[in-house]
Amino acid sequence: MAAAHTPRESAHAAAQGVRLALGGSFAAISKWERERGKLRVLVNVGELADDEREFPDNESYPVHEFPEIVNFLHERWAGGGEPNAWVETANGPCDDDFHNHQRVAALRRRGRGCCVVAPIVLHGRAWGELYVARPDGETVFNRADADFATVLAAVTAAGIAQTERLAEARRLAFTDALTGLANRRAVDMRLDEALELHRRDGAVVSLVVCDLNGLKRVNDSRGHAVGDRLLERFGSVLSLCGAMLPGMLAARLGGDEFCLLAVGPPSDEVVKVAGELCERAGELDLGEGVAVGVASTGDPIGPVRSARRLFRLADAAQYRAKAARSGEPVIAGRHGGEDDPVVRLADTPERRQGTERRRFRR
Repeated sequence: MAAAHTPRESAHAAAQGVRLALGGSFAAISKWERERGKLRVLVNVGELADDEREFPDNESYPVHEFPEIVNFLHERWAGGGEPNAWVETANGPCDDDFHNHQRVAALRRRGRGCCVVAPIVLHGRAWGELYVARPDGETVFNRADADFATVLAAVTAAGIAQTERLAEARRLAFTDALTGLANRRAVDMRLDEALELHRRDGAVVSLVVCDLNGLKRVNDSRGHAVGDRLLERFGSVLSLCGAMLPGMLAARLGGDEFCLLAVGPPSDEVVKVAGELCERAGELDLGEGVAVGVASTGDPIGPVRSARRLFRLADAAQYRAKAARSGEPVIAGRHGGEDDPVVRLADTPERRQGTERRRFRR
């Protein structure tokens, strides 16, 4: 089967490969969502009926309509059996143990003559099912086809497991362990992509840098467990404010430093979110509020050709906010454009040579 990099790509590649291997006209992979009691279709491939989509948004079926899934897990396999596939036809059951009226009705409605269904077992549990169908009038699947489908379902399960492990590794690589927000690595990658959009299409890119006040005092007086709780609470506030604008990334840069990254919205909307962040952070029962600086290509800050410069501008604005004990965000370029004190501070050669409070990788 073709290599895949995301769960969606993996499911699509598996369904397409199994469809071709079994000579089917249609194939689908569905996942059993236990918490919802639903069998959710992830992908449909091949000849689709009018009510089918390749990647359906909300095609799901109550599991109680497919008792063979539960019966297989709790009766056959638990008793020492194997996860064998079975065949059903539009004209009636081909395997008396697994006749399902809903499947038969669906076959007839969609002009299909037969199907083979194979449970997908992952980590010792029923994960979902593999479904392959042929049109009415073509050769009906037989026992040998079902046995082959069983093998293909096992191969599919191995591919899904590998994809899920890779997805989890990626998630951990780009997530801050304490707060669950994005981490600095994720910000670096997203900011590079955002500035490419800015250079190519003129997209507005805005960076909000936050320094959480009072964390050291909390750590020293009440212990690091309470300090971690402050970080977690502020992380929740940051995430809530970030959700006010579509696609905004909320991240913890490290220690007591956080940021929001927005691509597209006007700078005034980002400043409004930054103001809301200051207000909500001031209401936390731990800490002493937050110092917030904003730098946006939508403001007169001069050309932004690198992520480093945008970070320097936002950091300089945040430095001014902290020094002034401001309860509101400081915005680079809002007071004099490129002659703004914040812009001059960010672009001072001595500052670039090593007096920055934060070390940048670029």
